[in-house]
Amino acid sequence: MTEILREIAFDTETTGLDAQGGDRIIEVGCVEMINHVPTGKNFRMLINPGREVSEATIRITGLTDDILSDKPTFEDPSVVDALVDFIGDAQIVAHNASFDRGFLNMEMARCGRAIYGEERWVDTLMIARKRYPGAPASLDALCRRFDISLESRTLHGALLDAQLLADVYLELRGGRARSFEFDAVDAAGADGARQPAEQRPELLKSLLSEEEEALHRGFIATMSKKKPVWERYG
Repeated sequence: MTEILREIAFDTETTGLDAQGGDRIIEVGCVEMINHVPTGKNFRMLINPGREVSEATIRITGLTDDILSDKPTFEDPSVVDALVDFIGDAQIVAHNASFDRGFLNMEMARCGRAIYGEERWVDTLMIARKRYPGAPASLDALCRRFDISLESRTLHGALLDAQLLADVYLELRGGRARSFEFDAVDAAGADGARQPAEQRPELLKSLLSEEEEALHRGFIATMSKKKPVWERYG
C-alpha cells in the first residue's frame, strides 16, 4: 500500500508580533492533509490572551478584547490538549513558519509542554521563494498565482488562512494530479517502476457490418493514390 503522509496546515493570529516580548496567540487554525490533500478535518479555537489586543491586530482580524474575554486561555485543556491531539505526530505546514513556530512554542513552554522542533515544520514561504525566485511570495500572492479565490478573505482568520495555505501547499507540491498516486505500490514493480498494462488475450471484434466496412474502404480509396500509412506500416 502507498505510504500515508499526514500533515497539518497551521496558522495563528496573535496580539502582536513579538512572541518573546509578551504577545500571545488569540486564534489557532489547523487543516488536516493526507498526502498533501485536505481531508475536511479542521481545528479552530479562539483564545483569551490575558492581555490587550493591538490596534493593528484588530484591524486585520476583527478580533477585539470583548470578543475574546470569555474564551479559554491557551493553558486550558480544551485548547492545549485538543490542539496537541489534533496535531499528533504530523508535520506542521506554515507560511513563514518561524513566526508561527515561535508563538506556538512560546505558548507550549508556558504550559510546561514539549515544544515542536524545527524538523517538524515545513515552510511554504521558503518553498515558494525557491520555486519562484524574485516573485512575490505572500500567501495572497500565491493564491493569485494558483487562481485560488480570496473572495471570502475580507479579514484575516487563522482557520481561513490555514485552508488557503492547504490549497497553496498542494499546488506547490505539484497540484491535484499527485492525488492519483501514479507510483502506487499496487501498480508498481519491486523497483518502483510502473508495470505495463495487461494485454487482452484476443483482439476485440469489429462492430462494423460488412456493408459499412466496404463503404469505409471505398472512402479511403478516394483520399490518396498511396496506401494509408496504417496499411503501409501495419
